[in-house]
Amino acid sequence: MGMSYLILAGGIMLASWLVSSTLKSKFEFYSKLHLQNGMSGAEIAEKMLADHGIRDVRVISTPGQLTDHYNPADKTVNLSEAVYNQRNAAAAAVAAHECGHAVQHAVGYQWLTMRSQLVPIVNVASSFMQWILLAGILMIRTFPSLLLIGIVIFAVTTLFSIVTLPVEYDASNRALAWLENKRMLTQQEHAGAKDSLKWAARTYVVAALGSIATLLYYVSIYMNRR
Repeated sequence: MGMSYLILAGGIMLASWLVSSTLKSKFEFYSKLHLQNGMSGAEIAEKMLADHGIRDVRVISTPGQLTDHYNPADKTVNLSEAVYNQRNAAAAAVAAHECGHAVQHAVGYQWLTMRSQLVPIVNVASSFMQWILLAGILMIRTFPSLLLIGIVIFAVTTLFSIVTLPVEYDASNRALAWLENKRMLTQQEHAGAKDSLKWAARTYVVAALGSIATLLYYVSIYMNRR
């Protein structure tokens, strides 16, 4: 299992690098595709929220790159500075996607609710999970239950990665449907937005696969050496 895991882990790392590199190049390309409607990412977001009757969510600018997210705790759509200010297909895609999460929150989308419930657990677990797993492996013969505890904790983080998939794909689908139904983008701009979100979603797929593979690796250690 050790060599098999190394090969699998190497394959997943390669896939992650390829997807991330492709995503970066896609966003750079579509960032040059300026919107004919002249709207910024912030304006796109505000209109999507308004069209869905959402009045209690603020659209704000947040520092950094790829820092875009929706915060259900304070009901804010946080757009990175580039997305907030720019007027291109990539910015429109990201802004609409994050508003897709706000729409999920407003309608009580069950997968988003589940992910939100897991967030505090994952935040606590991730702070000491690796230490428990390491100690569990070192003490596998004398205290095998410690590794089992680490596996259970890691399983929660893996579940979080899996639950994230439908949340992200659904948010993108809501974004693209609204952009199309409201005729916000030209055909070329819409195709660019769709391509951008497709590659962004694939980063979550690779992350989930990596988490599942690692979980199985720890389970195999526990099963073979207890």
